[in-house]
Amino acid sequence: METVKYLIEWRKNVWNANENIEKDRQFRELAAEKLIFSADLRHEIYLNPELFIELFFVIVNKKKQVVPFFLNEVQNDFISRLNKAKSEYQEGKRAKLAFLILKGRQQGFTSLITAYQLACSMLQKNFEGFTLADQTENATTIFENKAKYPHSQLPECLRPTEKFNNKKELRFSKLNSSWEVATATKNVGRSRTINFFHGSEAAFWQVPMSDLQSAIMPAMTGDCISIYETTPNGFNDFKDMWDSGVYINCFYEWYRTAEYTQSFESKAHEERFDDLIKNGQEWISERLRWLLAKGLTKEQVYWYFKTYESYTDKEKIKQEYPCTAEEAFLMSGRPVFNADNIVRRIDYLRGKYEKEPYKEGYFDFKWKNPETKDEIINESIKFVESKEKNWARLYETAQEKVPYVIGGDTKGEGNDSYAMTVINNVTGKRAMSMNLDVMTSYPYTYQVYCAGIYYNTALIGIEINFNTGPVEELQRLRYPNQYVRRKYDTYTKKHEEKYGWKTDGNTRPLIIDKEADLVLNNIDLINDIPTLQEMLTFVYDDNGRPDAISGKHDDLLFSEMIASQIREQQRRTINSGKQSHYTSDMLEDYKKASPQERAMMIAAWGEP
Repeated sequence: METVKYLIEWRKNVWNANENIEKDRQFRELAAEKLIFSADLRHEIYLNPELFIELFFVIVNKKKQVVPFFLNEVQNDFISRLNKAKSEYQEGKRAKLAFLILKGRQQGFTSLITAYQLACSMLQKNFEGFTLADQTENATTIFENKAKYPHSQLPECLRPTEKFNNKKELRFSKLNSSWEVATATKNVGRSRTINFFHGSEAAFWQVPMSDLQSAIMPAMTGDCISIYETTPNGFNDFKDMWDSGVYINCFYEWYRTAEYTQSFESKAHEERFDDLIKNGQEWISERLRWLLAKGLTKEQVYWYFKTYESYTDKEKIKQEYPCTAEEAFLMSGRPVFNADNIVRRIDYLRGKYEKEPYKEGYFDFKWKNPETKDEIINESIKFVESKEKNWARLYETAQEKVPYVIGGDTKGEGNDSYAMTVINNVTGKRAMSMNLDVMTSYPYTYQVYCAGIYYNTALIGIEINFNTGPVEELQRLRYPNQYVRRKYDTYTKKHEEKYGWKTDGNTRPLIIDKEADLVLNNIDLINDIPTLQEMLTFVYDDNGRPDAISGKHDDLLFSEMIASQIREQQRRTINSGKQSHYTSDMLEDYKKASPQERAMMIAAWGEP
């Protein structure tokens, strides 16, 4: 029995044998007759509009040749994601069908999405598709080249009766269906009922995304497919959408497009290129080595190099042809940390965690007296894996007798959350990261306490700039191993020892400079992708001050930097039970401590 997929393979074979568009037209006419007389074929296409594209559509390629519209690798990948999401929506496993596509230049997504909407408008009754382009000229190009022309080349028997065929709209009267393209303006899209929405080059819209969504989103049906696709344009509204967790994020590297490859002009060109890869010290040489290590062919990497050479502004290669999603959003500014190292590290970790996922969850515990909450039962503390309370990312379980440190950043005046970072003080590797967006500091403090006990009574240093509550609560709970800073008392002329870390004009540049050196020379010690992502948005502002970009976070970054800095106050060897340094405050605490508390202190610091 013939199926649509069988006919598509037949069309591909005919094309590969001749590459003759007239023979392809004859095949499409034959296939159209089969479709008209077969309810099974029509049903197959109705369920999968992409099959209609591959069986009947043509497209003008980059060589200005008319060719069959066969989906490429990235287009097929997106269709698979779309179909999976549609199935999940029908099963009640997904609330909405909303996608973001971030990609390199000319990978074929505008052509695909336009063709898909056009197919739906010809296959479904009462369908309304709508595309918004960033500029008027691009809206015209989408209509003329990617919709009107392919529609005009369809077998006549498949073209529905047209009511309109104007500059920006195709409307079919008997089906009561339509597709239209417009330019992104503030009130566009009102008074509509939209089944399929496509935002083309959404990162380049001249109108704030919030204004456009206020007009468009109320017009969308409950099962509306919405797709925002774009090439990168730095940190903007599209980046906020990408980070929101609301959409299905789809990133497509440039090298997944088969045509992005180039042969060597001569053996001499290839030898010079080999030398550049082997001995080059510039950024581009490091990038080429990285791409080859990722498994790209030398011809793909050569294409990338030649494209890089053609740019006057060499940094543009990162946005025009990004290798990772993080790189795609990079701004041409003054990053505090080495962005290339961070991008490569994130890419490596993402691949690693796909094969060896880390644990996500929180610390569970019991109170000795739940009413007074005066003491946590240390023996009750355990790490619980959870997708709902996925506050912590656990990369290393506590190793026996190994010393750890914990840096904490409290919620300040902005939108940051409470955060902590745990470091194995022997290896320097990050063992855990956690961030909580909670109203008060108590849930956070209890998690810090539990993490401290879990990690062998780790040294805890929490920033006290905005909130001293966590430090005071740890004292109330008699946690025995807090970081101590020395404060000079101008009245007594003595140094006072105080718990907690303070970030000020002296310590802030110190911890940032130390972290910058770590990122440059030992970035393999950092395991947490969210922390690395915060580093990418930490830049020098107009006044030369290192700070997070407006609207971005730095809570994990500061917990990381604090943890790194306080390592000097914790031993760096496996506990042998030998005497360790105690501050005067700690000795006083030891004298007052219960046997259980003394045992905790000895586990951390040895005998006083």
